[in-house]
Amino acid sequence: MSVTTICFVDDIPQTLAEAARVLEPDGELVLGFIDKHSPVGEIYQETKDQNPFYRDAVFVSTDELIEALEAAGFTDFEFVQTIYHWLDEIDGLEPIESGYGDGSFVGIKATR
Repeated sequence: MSVTTICFVDDIPQTLAEAARVLEPDGELVLGFIDKHSPVGEIYQETKDQNPFYRDAVFVSTDELIEALEAAGFTDFEFVQTIYHWLDEIDGLEPIESGYGDGSFVGIKATR
């Protein structure tokens, strides 16, 4: 499992290839990340130079990550998403829904 860390790795394809190598057959990898094409992702990218936490981050889109996962040999993807509002407007739990493209935070489960 990797949550909000994929944007900090130096070589995503190499990282995913290593995950595939160490997982048993039919093992699952779970990734959670902010999609760079989402509203939150776009704000993070625009302001990352002023943010000590995200200054070195390289954000990716869900489609870019799917492509990298497929290249590493992963299949059978399942997606969930959440965070549908600006962060300062959230005053409760955001719903978790299947798919991606609407929520700023995406979860992917991929099978080796």
